[in-house]
Amino acid sequence: MKYKDRIYGKVEINEPVILDLINCSTLQRLKEIDQAGYFEVYFPKTSFSRFEHSIGVFLLLKSYNAPIEEQIAGLIHDVSHSAFSHCIDYVLDSGSEEEQYHQDNIFNSFVKKSEIPDILKKHNIDLDYILNDNNFPLKERDLPDLCADRIDYSIRTSIIFNEIKDGKYFLNNLETKDNHWFFKSEKSGEDFAKLFLKINSDYFAGLPSAVMFWTVGKYLRYAISKGYISEKDLYTTDKKVLNKISKYLKNDAELKLLFDRMNNKISFENNPNNYEGKVSCKSRVVDPLCWHGNKIKRVSEIKTEWKEIIERESKPKGYFLKFER
Repeated sequence: MKYKDRIYGKVEINEPVILDLINCSTLQRLKEIDQAGYFEVYFPKTSFSRFEHSIGVFLLLKSYNAPIEEQIAGLIHDVSHSAFSHCIDYVLDSGSEEEQYHQDNIFNSFVKKSEIPDILKKHNIDLDYILNDNNFPLKERDLPDLCADRIDYSIRTSIIFNEIKDGKYFLNNLETKDNHWFFKSEKSGEDFAKLFLKINSDYFAGLPSAVMFWTVGKYLRYAISKGYISEKDLYTTDKKVLNKISKYLKNDAELKLLFDRMNNKISFENNPNNYEGKVSCKSRVVDPLCWHGNKIKRVSEIKTEWKEIIERESKPKGYFLKFER
């Protein structure tokens, strides 16, 4: 299979288990799930799919010679995302605005109900091993550490938003040692940390994201309460959910109002002294390992001011939204 990726270029994918997984309906569904949720309205021509990111994580792990099991874990790590990705945490009571962990909480059960177990069994790969993140430290680590997931989505987002031209500078300075990612120089480590900080502040946890999360959440919650869609529908695709609700817009003024807010057609302000909705956004910050002299250190050990940034940016961002109507 020939594949062209905006970060890693043209690649050939030949592993039978990987090809079976890519072609299964569980992975293919991710082609119609927006990585950010509903970003196109707020940042036109910037959306990319969970499928693109999932392939990216696999390709990153493959290029650094991670075991095939870790490549598989990277490829399937996002399959439990609902339509509109982390917006689900603003819809269901089982989610969390500040942590955005709903997808992680249902991951194992979601995978077990999919065709993935049969594919892995066909290729003599242990499902339980794949589902245990402790086995895959390159693929997944807690913040503020680097991991393949975090590296791929941050570089991918930065390219799409024209913050960088491509990912070559960071990838050429990135190495692995003892199952940790680290940069070859203090400068490249600090540059990556600063880039990640910017895209978190401007995009991941910025005001537009807060508006997106809150308005999409309100729209979907209302649609569920009226019986226009079910929770089960949320595990189809963005387009299918929108299409199923759309036929009710003409005769439901409240739904139409929520739709217009979600589509950025109604003005709003962020005002803690006069608001109708308080919304929290998960905030992310990284503290990369990098070579400093003849030792590997964190950026915060070299640049002491980065410790304060980590403490500040690790806290969820809060916004106070008031719409014109």
